Amino acid sequence: MSTANFQTIPTLDYSLTADPDSKAQFISQLRSVIINVGFLYLSNTPVDRELISKLKHECIPRLFGLPQEEKDRIRMANSPHFLGYSRMGMELTKGEVDWREQFDFGTGCEEERLLKNGDPQYWNVYGPSQYPNEEQLPGFKALFETYLAQVSTLASDFLRLVSEALGLPPDTLDQFYKTDNRMHLSKIVKYPVQRESRQGVGAHYDGAMLTFLLQASEEHRGLQAQNLRGEWIDVPPKPDTFVINFGRSLEFVTQGVVRATSHRVLAPPLDSQTPRYSVPFFYSGMDLEVRVDESVLKMPPEILKLRDQRGVLPDTESINYSEYAHDVAGKVYLVGRAKSHPDVAERHYPDVFKQLFPNGMPLHGIAY
Repeated sequence: MSTANFQTIPTLDYSLTADPDSKAQFISQLRSVIINVGFLYLSNTPVDRELISKLKHECIPRLFGLPQEEKDRIRMANSPHFLGYSRMGMELTKGEVDWREQFDFGTGCEEERLLKNGDPQYWNVYGPSQYPNEEQLPGFKALFETYLAQVSTLASDFLRLVSEALGLPPDTLDQFYKTDNRMHLSKIVKYPVQRESRQGVGAHYDGAMLTFLLQASEEHRGLQAQNLRGEWIDVPPKPDTFVINFGRSLEFVTQGVVRATSHRVLAPPLDSQTPRYSVPFFYSGMDLEVRVDESVLKMPPEILKLRDQRGVLPDTESINYSEYAHDVAGKVYLVGRAKSHPDVAERHYPDVFKQLFPNGMPLHGIAY
């Protein structure tokens, strides 16, 4: 059976990268995963385990346990940067409701950017996060920003390992992150036990080059990845690991070598006693003016041969970020976020909203 028709998700040991001899083994494993699977577990990372434990067992339950009026105070519709709180049912994937409650946070942008006449709208997608009041959730902002800083550093280092696995210089992919005007995105998500639908998140690809996912409820499955035969393969929680997957932007710039894998999340079934929590981090903050279609990398022939041996990636019904083929990264990001959060687009980007939703708001009956 082709490894591209994977039945399980491989685990890679990050500690192997600390020694030159074992690093070669890691790079070889990573190369196979990049091309054939597009998903992996990463163990033994330098991210502080005590910090992760406190986030999972203390901060996240307290965050979702805030009074509704406090959560609504920082609702995403307030933010042109698509950051803040979303009630359950306020996000769409391919036009269908995702049954989850969530908070979106960005990294690296502490102040609003003042746009001048003529500046592109997408320059405004990066900006400051909305956090709960410190009195309501003492210590949360400091702890979560520390966590995000550590995961961001890990993601940056990992992207260099990806370059090496592709037979390229380690700094090859740094070219997409040159300016200081960038923001990576993270979410903290709650998937409640659901009667209306099992769609926690509908089938999709990620746009970001890398996604690092902390599955914060070890008792809950839900995440699934799609192999070349179209089968949905479980990606169950695995203690002390991150799940990593690769996005469409990385697939584009590597001539389809890196595999962006379709995935989805099922809501907890009715017999579950507790909700499922997760914390995805999207290494998404490319320079806003980058055009991926004009930045395609020259790949080594032996790497292209491995891509061809894998076979052609299938067309799926998943959201696919085809805009990368003709638009700058900032526009792609804006369009993707507007499709998922039409209430934010309607308020802050009315022209984009009208283009995407000519018949008006699709979230009938779901509003604040």
